[in-house]
Parts: sequence; C-alpha cells; structure tokens
Amino acid sequence: MSESARGPAADRTWCDEAIRRVQADAQRSADTHLHQLPLPADWGIDVYLKDESVHPTGSLKHRLARSLFLYALANGWLREGTTVIEATSGNTAVSEAYFARMLGLEYIAVMPRTTSTTKIARIESYGGHCHFVDSSSDVYAEAERLAEDTGGRYLDQFTYAERATDWRGNNNIAESIFEQMSAERHPVPTWIVAAAGTGGTSSTIGRYLRYRRYPTALAVVDPENSAYYPGWAQGVSDYATGMPSRIEGIGRPRTEPSFVPSVIDTMLAVPDAASVAAMQHLDERFGRRAGASTGTCLWGVWTLAEQMRDAGQTGSIVSLLCDSGEMYASTYYDSAWLAEQGMDPSPYRARLEQFLDGGALG
Repeated sequence: MSESARGPAADRTWCDEAIRRVQADAQRSADTHLHQLPLPADWGIDVYLKDESVHPTGSLKHRLARSLFLYALANGWLREGTTVIEATSGNTAVSEAYFARMLGLEYIAVMPRTTSTTKIARIESYGGHCHFVDSSSDVYAEAERLAEDTGGRYLDQFTYAERATDWRGNNNIAESIFEQMSAERHPVPTWIVAAAGTGGTSSTIGRYLRYRRYPTALAVVDPENSAYYPGWAQGVSDYATGMPSRIEGIGRPRTEPSFVPSVIDTMLAVPDAASVAAMQHLDERFGRRAGASTGTCLWGVWTLAEQMRDAGQTGSIVSLLCDSGEMYASTYYDSAWLAEQGMDPSPYRARLEQFLDGGALG
C-alpha cells in the first residue's frame, strides 16, 4: 500500500506498534550487571565495570540503537516500508539491523571495504545489508545519497546520538549506574570513565551528572588517530585527523556532532597497545573477556586509580565493559595479528602488574 493510500491513521497505528515492540525489548532485557574488580584493600578504592556485553546484540551499542529507533519513530521519520540506512561498520550496525528486522524494515549499513568479514556476517545475520565505500570518510555522503535514492531514512548516529537518549533519566546508563551503586561503600563515584564513538554515551553521562548535581567527574579516554582528544585539548570543535581508529567502536577521524566536550572534566589519550594490554589483563587477572574499547577505558581507570592512591584518596571509579572479547579472538587476542599491526602490549602488561602489586603505572 502506498504512503498516500495508507493515510495518517494507518501510519500512527504502525508507529504505535513499532514503539511497543522496541519498548518491549527493553523490558525483556534485565539491567546490565555491575562487576567489581578486587583491588588491594588498603587502597580504599573500588573499581566497577558495567557489563554492556549482555545486551541482546552483545554491546553497549544496543542502547544507542534502541534510542535512535525510538527517536526516529517519535519524530515520524520511520513508517511501514521505510528503508533504514546508517553510516557504520561496527556494533551499531549489528544492533540497528536487529531493531530493523524487529520492525520489518530493510536495513543498509554503509561501511568501508576493509570492514572485517566477522562484522559483516553479524550484520547480515540480523537481515542487514552491507554497502561498501573505498574510504571511511565517504560513509556520510554515501549514506545520505542512498537515503535520497531509496526514499529511506538515514539515522545518522553521529549527529543524533547525543539527543536521542533522555539524559535526565528514564533508565539511561548513568541513572542505572547510580541506582546500582546505591548500596556500595562509596555510592557516588569519584570518576566515571567512558570512551567516545559517537560521543552519545559521554554526553548522556556528563549531562546527567550535572542535572543531578553529583560531584562525580567524567573522564573520556581516546585511542590513537582519533580527533576527539586533540580537538578537546586545543579547543577546536571541527578537528580532524582523517585517520581511522584501530580500536573498534571508539575514536573517529573527525569530531562528530554528537561529541559534547563541555560536559567532560578531563580526557586521556591512550596508546593502542595499552588498550590491548588492559583488555588482555582484564581477562587473565579478573576473568572478564572484553574487547579493546573496554581496554581503553580500563587504562584510563588505572591511571585515575593511581592518582587517587598516591594522593591517599579513597572512593570509587565506574567504567564500561563495552562488548565481549569473543568477537576479537582473531584480532586483539591474536599475537600474530597484533604483530602485523605493530602493536606490542607486553610493556604495558608489565606496567599493569607492577601497578596492581603496589608500584607505579607510568
């Protein structure tokens, strides 16, 4: 049936049912676990990771995809038969394909040709289609072109991530953290540590901290090649490196519109090899197998914990376990692959062991 034949009443009926399905998915998904990592008792510092890998599509991006679909539905951007298009080759594409299939909509992810076959297979397993471009910088314009040519909707996560989530609460990730921390010995974290892909998570957390008047500070960690840290440090809003991040899911070659630097208290640049070292160390010492973006967050956590310990400050630090490490067995957990990439995590692994034994990290 054509859009004109359906009429507004039919569109609203379809939209009502679509929103119900997306909200039902959220209701079926229990809140993600908050894991505590045991540290020396005399430090008086508690570290927690919020395990976002347990979402139905296995990553933090499930929250973002749900919010983007609800935002598009509430704005009247999606109707029955709309083709949904996104510029992404990462976990966001996997999660968006999941929600598109739930609503019976065609989904196209625009991505570089270099995207891993594993990631392509995961997107396709949810019924998504992959559309390839030669350069990562081409994904934006190509997604816009496809939306125009198909009469579809470009969700544009890099613009709308920071506004699609209700930062005042409504069980966003920040509100969830504080509710889960309420019975801990340091219930109000000294720091929350996050990384930036779109910038949506850090924006939500930073706004929530200010809105609720918490003294908690927000630290955002950033991998090599990303535009976020140098742009933040230099106060340049349109900073660009033009180089892709080697840490999947975070870091961007340009400062994206959803990145809100004014809500960030500090940023930390993290070497890629340190991210891998922290990821592998988390698996070996604490029994939590995660991806490299979690490692980036953890290196920031340990850097801040060292500062607190050396200053005699007690308190808590909360960060995110962004996705499962099972997806990276042939990359970040493979020594041959790491050698090909020129990443040697061993010096950073030694520094981590030294730090947790009471020595210095840096």
